[in-house]
Amino acid sequence: MKKNIGKILSLVLTISILLIVVFYNTNTKIVIKNSTPIVEKVNNQSSDLAFLEVKQLKEQYTPHLGKSFAGFKEALGFKESQNNYFRVNKFGYLGKYQFGKGTLKLIGIYDPNLFLNTPELQEKAFIANAQRNKWVLRRDIKRFDGKYINGVKITESGILAAAHLAGPGSVKKYLRSYGKEGFSDAFGTSIRYYMKKFSGYDTSSIKPLKKVKVSYKRA
Repeated sequence: MKKNIGKILSLVLTISILLIVVFYNTNTKIVIKNSTPIVEKVNNQSSDLAFLEVKQLKEQYTPHLGKSFAGFKEALGFKESQNNYFRVNKFGYLGKYQFGKGTLKLIGIYDPNLFLNTPELQEKAFIANAQRNKWVLRRDIKRFDGKYINGVKITESGILAAAHLAGPGSVKKYLRSYGKEGFSDAFGTSIRYYMKKFSGYDTSSIKPLKKVKVSYKRA
């Protein structure tokens, strides 16, 4: 009886060793940590597979904002700073939407450090600036919406994005000259490019306001 048990145990041990060898040869190894056997998969394609899995999960759970106003804000923020609230570029423009200090003063923000470190204030500033720009450009939006200038269809969202880039005065000159009076920022980004890139978003929720100031209370 003892001999039979010994043979059975020997057979089981042999099979176990064979399975381990096969498992190891299929890009798997056994790692011993703290006396506990841990199976760790080693695959040349593992990093690629992990990347694809993360990408699929991101696509599955990231809301598709499309051409909504939220989509407009996120797209513009990504273009300006990759949606980094704390970015300061080499020209001193601040935050997610890369505001200049002069523009901030126009909407009642006088503390650049507070602005840079307060995402909620940055979002309020974006809305306020868009409202002010929409007021300044309200007649031009009505006049040029749906027309084509330099091969680009003019839309309200494109106009507001271009005004964020260049200021409403420059956009007004661009539209009224039918694209002859252009503008490019220090990085070479033009009004035409912003008109095209941010065309067709729903910005109807932005109400034109002549005088708008941002109010914010420190927590």
